[in-house]
Amino acid sequence: MPSVRLLSYNVRSLRDDPAAVARIVRALAPDVVCLQEVPRFWTWRIQRRRLARACGLDIAAGRRACGLAVLAAPHVRRAAREFHLLTPDPELHRRALAIAVLEIGGARLIAASTHLDLRDGPRLRHVHEILAHLDRSRARHRSPVVLAGDVNEEPGGPSWTLLTDHFQDAYAAAPWGDELTFSARDPRRRIDAVFTDKNVQITACGVPTDDETITADYPAATDHRPVLAELEIS
Repeated sequence: MPSVRLLSYNVRSLRDDPAAVARIVRALAPDVVCLQEVPRFWTWRIQRRRLARACGLDIAAGRRACGLAVLAAPHVRRAAREFHLLTPDPELHRRALAIAVLEIGGARLIAASTHLDLRDGPRLRHVHEILAHLDRSRARHRSPVVLAGDVNEEPGGPSWTLLTDHFQDAYAAAPWGDELTFSARDPRRRIDAVFTDKNVQITACGVPTDDETITADYPAATDHRPVLAELEIS
C-alpha cells in the first residue's frame, strides 16, 4: 500500500517571500502539493514554473483562472487532469476546482485543490458543485479522492459539515502537529484542510511544528500555514 505525503498550502500569490515558500515545501518533501492563491496575473506562468522548479516539483494541474495548482514530485506520474470553473457570483472572486489524477507506487489517486468563498451562501453552493465534479471523476478514473484547500470556514460550519458528510477530515482522523492554520503570524483558526475518501488510510495530518527551521519561515512565506497529510493509498 503506497504512502503519500500530500501538502495543502495557500501561498497568497507569492506576494510575501517566494524563497521561504520554496524552502518550506522542499523541507517537507511532499509527493503532492495542492496550492491555492498561486499567481494569476502578468507573468503568472513564469512565476508558477519558477516556484515548481524551486520546490523540485512538476506542475500536474491548474490554469490561470482562480489561482489553483497541483504540483507533483518527479517520481509521480500524471495520468489525467481536469479543471472546473464553479458558478460565478457578481462582484465575487471566481472559484474553481483543479484535479490531477496521479499514479504513485502502483496506486492511483485523484488529488484536487480548491479555495472556497468568504460568503456562506456561495461557499455552500460551491461545495455541492465540487462534490458532483469529484463523484464524476472518481467514477471515471476508479480512484480514491483527496480534496485539499482553503475552506474559509472552520469545522462545524455548514460547508465544512457537508464535506465531512462525504469525506474524512484528515486532521480530525489522525491529528499531528498543530491544528490552527490561519494566520501564519498569529494562528487562531483552522480554515485549511485535507479531506479524503473513506478508503484512504490517514496516518497523520496537521501543521508541521517539529522543525524550528521550517516554522521560522512560516510568517515570512505567506499568511497561511501549510497542512501536511500522511496517507496510505490502496
